[in-house]
Amino acid sequence: MRLRIALAAACVIPAASIHAQATPYSRASAVETALDRGARLGVARADTAVATAALIGARALPNPTLSAAYSKARPRYHFTVDVPIDFPMLRQLRIRAAQVGVQAAQLRYQFARASIALDADTTYTHAIAAREKLVLSRRNALDADSLLHMVERRRDAGDAADMDVELARVNAGQQANAAAADSLTWISALLDLQAVLGIASDALKVNATDSLATPPVPATTGQVTLNESAASLSLESAQLSERLQRRSVWSQFSITGGIETGGDPEAEPGILPTFGIGIGLPLFDRNRGPIAQAQAERIRAQAELTLAQVEARNQIAHAIRERSNALARVERDRQLVTSAERVAQMSITAYREGAQSLPNVLQAQRSARDVISQYIDDLAAAWIATAELRIFSLTSTTPLP
Repeated sequence: MRLRIALAAACVIPAASIHAQATPYSRASAVETALDRGARLGVARADTAVATAALIGARALPNPTLSAAYSKARPRYHFTVDVPIDFPMLRQLRIRAAQVGVQAAQLRYQFARASIALDADTTYTHAIAAREKLVLSRRNALDADSLLHMVERRRDAGDAADMDVELARVNAGQQANAAAADSLTWISALLDLQAVLGIASDALKVNATDSLATPPVPATTGQVTLNESAASLSLESAQLSERLQRRSVWSQFSITGGIETGGDPEAEPGILPTFGIGIGLPLFDRNRGPIAQAQAERIRAQAELTLAQVEARNQIAHAIRERSNALARVERDRQLVTSAERVAQMSITAYREGAQSLPNVLQAQRSARDVISQYIDDLAAAWIATAELRIFSLTSTTPLP
């Protein structure tokens, strides 16, 4: 009797407490909340802001310099304005490199949002899979307790031995422990989901409400992924920057214009104009440092693009195969679940009529539990693979999720 009371409390009290305090979340609302509160988006936003600031700097025109000088010899006062010349070819290269950098940052930001959505979707799947396993464990615990009660009645009627009672009691205790362990696993999964959603609390504030049905069909993944597109744009920006540095060996030209006054009123009366051209001579430095840095950034961008392409193709292949295999297992599991539950029910009926031994009943119930648990795991794997393929199907023209 104490075992039955403890089992009922373990099956009812945690669920009632969680449902009373937690806010229900669907899969879509969980993903949306994670995107709104995701801390990792701050880094992607900062990268975009840095790239935008670089574009503003690339478009800026160099400021002129005003100089005023005095000399004891006539003319005494000298006023000059030095205007740097921004060559159109170099300016276009600089602006284009910055623009491509902004595009790459925007794609990285979009990929960061997609990664957060994938994390939330996967964690949500783990939570509802843990909930389904908990439901299964509680049902198994109640069935084991009912079986124990049946064996005790048969023992009292003289149709069963004390060993059968002890065996049924051990089985009931094991199922109660499994239900308690699955309850902790479910709570841990909800806490993980809560952390992904950005909810800082020691108590459970969320509850996953969606069912673990068959996942939808993902979009086609034969296109270039977001990560590959961002890496390709980063390489293009690095190539433009290297070309800019190689063409900037000569320092910036400048035009100087001004006036001089305070000269000899008889020989040089009034205001005297001055004009000049400035050019930096590459005698000691031929822009080797910036060229080497730009070349290294271009090599790194090329390596990152190659890595992104290899990883994308590998991840897509794994996700496609994992989803295909998981769905195939799900179809087989559905048939096995029906057969295993029928066998378990028939074994209970046969034991009640005295045509089956207790170990055979326990084995049939154990087989049914294992098949249903595997069915839940295969459904979760199919959902996770589908979510991964959904991210790989996003392209540079896809709206932000």
